[in-house]
Amino acid sequence: MSDTTDIKASTLPTARKSRFSRLCCCILLVAAFIVVLGLALGLGLGLGLKHRTSTTESSPATGSSQASNQIQSWRRSTLDYALDLSGWDFNAPPTTRVYNFTASEIAAYPDGVNRTVLAINGQFPGPLIRINQGDRLVVHLTNHLPNATTLHWHGMFQNDTNWMDGTTGITQCPIPSGQTFTYNFTVPTQSGTYWYHAHQSTQYIDGLVGPLIVHSPEEVQLQKQYYDFDQVILVQDWYHGLSAGLLDGFLASGNENAEPVPDNGLIQGTNYFNCSSYDEGSGYTCYDNSTRATFAVENNHRYRLRFINTGAFTTFQISIDNHTLNVIEADSTIVEPLPVHRFEIATAQRVSVILNANQSSTTNYWMRMEMNTDCYAADNPVLDTSVLSLISYTNSTAEPTSSVDWKDAYDLICQDMNNTLLVPVAEQQAPPADIFYQLSFSFAIGDYALDRAVINGSTWVPNKSDPTLNQAIAGIHASNISETAGVSTGFSPNQYVISLPTIQVVDLLVQNFDDGSHPFHFHGHVFWVMATSTEQYFPWSSDLYSQLNSTSSNDYTKNPMRRDTITVEGYSWVLLRFRNDNPGVWAFHCHNIWHMEAGLMAQFMSLPDVIKSWEIPADVANLCIV
Repeated sequence: MSDTTDIKASTLPTARKSRFSRLCCCILLVAAFIVVLGLALGLGLGLGLKHRTSTTESSPATGSSQASNQIQSWRRSTLDYALDLSGWDFNAPPTTRVYNFTASEIAAYPDGVNRTVLAINGQFPGPLIRINQGDRLVVHLTNHLPNATTLHWHGMFQNDTNWMDGTTGITQCPIPSGQTFTYNFTVPTQSGTYWYHAHQSTQYIDGLVGPLIVHSPEEVQLQKQYYDFDQVILVQDWYHGLSAGLLDGFLASGNENAEPVPDNGLIQGTNYFNCSSYDEGSGYTCYDNSTRATFAVENNHRYRLRFINTGAFTTFQISIDNHTLNVIEADSTIVEPLPVHRFEIATAQRVSVILNANQSSTTNYWMRMEMNTDCYAADNPVLDTSVLSLISYTNSTAEPTSSVDWKDAYDLICQDMNNTLLVPVAEQQAPPADIFYQLSFSFAIGDYALDRAVINGSTWVPNKSDPTLNQAIAGIHASNISETAGVSTGFSPNQYVISLPTIQVVDLLVQNFDDGSHPFHFHGHVFWVMATSTEQYFPWSSDLYSQLNSTSSNDYTKNPMRRDTITVEGYSWVLLRFRNDNPGVWAFHCHNIWHMEAGLMAQFMSLPDVIKSWEIPADVANLCIV
């Protein structure tokens, strides 16, 4: 079944050719492959994901080293993530774009180490979803996994379709194994770089991820100004063991919040791994034909690189040797170009940069993705924290001989780019807040204590058979859930729900009493980043808040950065501001997957007067019938 079936035939991707068994057809296919490969090596960025045989001479830790040097059928080509600019109609009238997804388990070795991977349509990472602002997106998801699952559309507002947000225990019951569910929603106002992922336990870090790009007519002018080619790049930390087992160990008593340390990092779902790191008793089968991603560029062309961090909890610092990058987007907000040598990207964040290919056309350069180990509780002896890929001017996979890293110091703590340096192109003055809330969190750790997060005294536990949204609708109808402002008492203690009954501007002070950094994501919203600090407490004795809440324009309110995911550093705070105008029940959680599963989640019930008029669609409600 194809990944996508668009009602508009003009936007359908080219169909892949089927294989034939007869000798003559094989010869034709081989010849065609050589021609296509030759073209791919010369057509520029996005056509250059090559798979090379490692020079490492080690054999598998267990089993036999029989992995083919050809591109594996489960491995997604970078071709799929190169955005065709000339063939896409950015001004097309709204249409419906339909994708058919099947989630299943496959055996794969993205970095050479064989393991079970959760795949969509038999490939990893997941397919590119590409739509226009105003389009309706329909995704038929068939679950062939042994466990229930969902898909969350990260960054989507889900206006009037809160039940399509895909958050287990909050907006829906998970999709049982063997069943098909259809996600169906429109994207009336948004555009930019987004992604989708499973939102059932830790499933997404086992492979259920993919990019979601929403175009707008304004993007045409952006292209003319800044770039000739457009490429999506997925980056992530990677584990050689299944996440479910790792989660059990993390949540066990006496663990002291020591998150599982990754075994590797991936770019475009691939990387090199040194098989000699594992001995015969490791239990792993490791093939010695690991690969690195390669991006072919042409001299004097400009490339938009859309980075998406789809990992479990690692913050990356990304750079390209000898190339200054210009940041133009963060979490779907287009910003004035910010020149950098390297930039930070936390879990779930998206950053677009412009690469100007202005170096020697006879040289290749390293793209470096450094894993910030400050957030790791321990060392992992098999982990190489420097994840590399190639920027190739030579249409080859030859490793650079003179590529040198920038001399700028690497960050020693897990933190975001300086948000005050990011200036949105579309100016918005932040209005003063009408109401103020504070969320304080830490971890309940100690001798023999279970490793659980506590946010304002509550530890989130998903109700997989009766999600918060369902409870809210039923409870409001029965007048059992308060519609007044403040913490709702109508839910169980492990559901910390703040009711916001009117359209208003809300200030949210997020206070971190833990020593680690936490990337928080707000479903259904973007927020203004009003202020951040490395101090533990907000300075109420100063006049800072009066400046932040001023009705006049000042350095804080004039045009603050807008995001949907922000890092709260250890023992520090951030002040976020958002407009409460999107009815529904919306998750606000740490996107460190281990911390979310430990209960680091709050919820906002927005406009309950509107919610009580809703009725959960039958197909969504039926998921809760077990």
